[in-house]
Amino acid sequence: MTGRGGGNFYVLVLVLAGCPMHEAATSGQFILFTTAFAAMLIFQRHGVVEWRLVVGIGSLAAMAAFAGGYLSAYVAGRMLKFVFSALLVIAAFLMVTPVKKKPVTETSSRGQWRLRTPEGQFIVNLWISIPITLATGFGAGMVGVSGGSFLVPLMVLACSVPMPLAVGTASAMVGSTALMGFLGHLSQGHFDAAWALPFACAAIIGGILGSRFALKTKPERLKMLFAYTTLAAAIVMAINAFVSHAG
Repeated sequence: MTGRGGGNFYVLVLVLAGCPMHEAATSGQFILFTTAFAAMLIFQRHGVVEWRLVVGIGSLAAMAAFAGGYLSAYVAGRMLKFVFSALLVIAAFLMVTPVKKKPVTETSSRGQWRLRTPEGQFIVNLWISIPITLATGFGAGMVGVSGGSFLVPLMVLACSVPMPLAVGTASAMVGSTALMGFLGHLSQGHFDAAWALPFACAAIIGGILGSRFALKTKPERLKMLFAYTTLAAAIVMAINAFVSHAG
C-alpha cells in the first residue's frame, strides 16, 4: 500500500517469532520479491509505474542490494537489528518532511534527467539520486527490507514525483532489489524455506489488497501512514535488540 513491499514488518515479525536475524533478513527478501511482483501488476494496470525510473534507479539499487546481502554474513545479528532500526527512523522522518515544489524549467543542467509523463514532467537530480540509491540498495539488502522506505521519499523529495506514481514505481523497484538481496543472502546459506514460504503466501494476498487501497487513498494520508508504520517498526526492532542482548 505504501510502496515498501512490507519488508519492514516481515523481518520484524520473523524476528519476534524467534527466527535468527540473518535468516529473517533472507526470508524477508524472498517474501518481498513475491509480494512486490503481485502489487506491481495492480499498479501497472492503473498506469502508475514509471518504468524509466525502475530501470535507471532500480537497477543501481538491485546491484547494491546483492552486495549488502552477501556481506551481511560478516555482521552480527544484533548489529543488523540496530542498522535496521536506524534506517527506518531516517526514512520515517524523510517522508514527513514538507515538499517544496520547484518550477520545472525548460533548460537542463548536468546531472539532471528530465522525464515527461501524462501527469506532467519532473526532473531527477542524479547527483542526489545515484548515491542515495546505492546506499539504499546496500542497506536494504543487508538487513532484509525493501528499500521502498527510502526510494519513495527519494522520488517524492528529490525528484518531485507525484506520490501515487512514486508508490507504484517503488513497488516495481522493490521486486528487483529484493531478488538481488535475496540472492546475496542465499549465497551465504541463510535461507530457511520453512519460515519464508508460509509468510510469502499470506503476504501476496496482503500486497494485492494493499495496492488496491493505495490507489484510492489520498497522498497525504499515504505519507503519514508510511511514516507512522515505519517508525513503529524501528522502535519495536530496537527494543528487541536490547532485550535479546540483556537475556
